[in-house]
Amino acid sequence: MLRVQEICKEQGITMQDLAKKMGVTYQALYAAVSGNPTIGKLGDIAKALGVNVVDLFERNSQDSEVNGYIKVKGTLYEVHSFEDLEKLINMKY
Repeated sequence: MLRVQEICKEQGITMQDLAKKMGVTYQALYAAVSGNPTIGKLGDIAKALGVNVVDLFERNSQDSEVNGYIKVKGTLYEVHSFEDLEKLINMKY
């Protein structure tokens, strides 16, 4: 689950403020964080918040896992950890 709203609250801004900062509508931002955002969109959100992309993901404990698939540059990767996710994000940027 994404922590965008939580990070906004920590920074004292609203999702509307973030959307404005990103140059998108609130509805577009909400759809992205509620749906299946691309790595590019996650990168845009992280940049606007001044955090790393991996910081956007909820971690319940030190042993939290990420399990899923991410497509980067046309290749589908299986992800099992935050470290895997970070490596893929660094490939993109």
